[in-house]
Amino acid sequence: MFSQLKQTIVEWVTNSGVSFETAIFITDITFYILLIIISAITYYFTKKILINVIHRITLKSKSSWDDVLIDQLVFNILAYLIPLYILYIFTPTVLDNYPMMVSGITALLSALMILVVLLAINATLNAFAIIYQSFKIAKTRPIKGYIQIIKIIVFTFGIILILANLFGLKNPAGIIGGLGAFSAVLLLVFKDPILGFVGGIQLSANNMLLPGDWISMPKYNADGTVIDIALTTVKVQNWDKTISTIPTYSLITDSFKNWRGMEESGGRRIKRSINIDMKSVKFCTPEMIEKYKKIQVLKEYVVTTENILEEYNKKNNIDNSVVVNGRRQTNLGIFRAYLREYLHHHPQIHDQMTFLIRHLTPGETGIPMEVYVFSKIQEWDQYENLQADIFDHILAVVPEFDLSVFQYPNGDDFKVLLGNKN
Repeated sequence: MFSQLKQTIVEWVTNSGVSFETAIFITDITFYILLIIISAITYYFTKKILINVIHRITLKSKSSWDDVLIDQLVFNILAYLIPLYILYIFTPTVLDNYPMMVSGITALLSALMILVVLLAINATLNAFAIIYQSFKIAKTRPIKGYIQIIKIIVFTFGIILILANLFGLKNPAGIIGGLGAFSAVLLLVFKDPILGFVGGIQLSANNMLLPGDWISMPKYNADGTVIDIALTTVKVQNWDKTISTIPTYSLITDSFKNWRGMEESGGRRIKRSINIDMKSVKFCTPEMIEKYKKIQVLKEYVVTTENILEEYNKKNNIDNSVVVNGRRQTNLGIFRAYLREYLHHHPQIHDQMTFLIRHLTPGETGIPMEVYVFSKIQEWDQYENLQADIFDHILAVVPEFDLSVFQYPNGDDFKVLLGNKN
């Protein structure tokens, strides 16, 4: 039927004064254009009707895995197979007068169909990884590495099949053998680009580095913002405006610190300590308690704690004539409580992130009192100003708690000591 229709059109065109060869060419091209239009219409209806139906079904479904497949565009990618398959089936019939052209077009269509299948498999694997992350086992048994290995294997075989179709090879083993023989030469000549390419893929796949990230890599004297990610190098503009160039693959083989997590968290860590002279630590006298009650942020803490301790001592018949008996407040403990309340009330300190005021191990330089909190400010200059303001205040307030900061003797101290002796 198709052949009769085609012959009729050729005769009609020939009767119009066109040569027989030209009439055949015009007829074949016209039919092939119509075939392309039919394929495009088929894709349109597939996407608008079939895909929409699938979307509606998934919306009504109670399970979430089908929603993930929709989000990863698995069905949208597979929709391309229908028009490509129609072209692949009917091209030999429509262009039967041009066997060389048919061979090239069908090889190209085969390669495109393989590519669509590869993309669909990739999207399905991504969906599977996302679904797996919703299970508790994903926290202890990650499969991201295995998914990446599967992708590499699938894409390797897929690319081999595509090349075999494009070059008309019936046995893909020839390509595999050729690649094996040529791989040594490629590795020697293109070592840096290949390593950079592999490193770039890993950086991208694992979301390890993006332009604009702040990274620190002491090995390359890099501490600043990533301004360019190329095939073989990554450029970092340091805070002193110098440029550090890092081999891309080194970011995979060596360690570096990416501060993006800090920026995305909304906070920046303050971790600093001051050393308290251990000789200044003592039990609080009634006069000291009264003094500390007048400190606004401490009043509730001091009163509540004092009542609890007095009740404990009375209940256990503690002899208060000896200060080491029972439980008593110390000036260091109240100072620690003050720091906690002071920073809790500070408008630029995060209450919802890690918040610690703690002692570190005492040593020859006294008792380190560490402040471990997070500021809401992330910009470097403002962050440093905030940190300095906080510790300016802490150093100034230490004597108010009858404590002293430990400091090694300096020249003036020795002068005073020698002057007293004289």
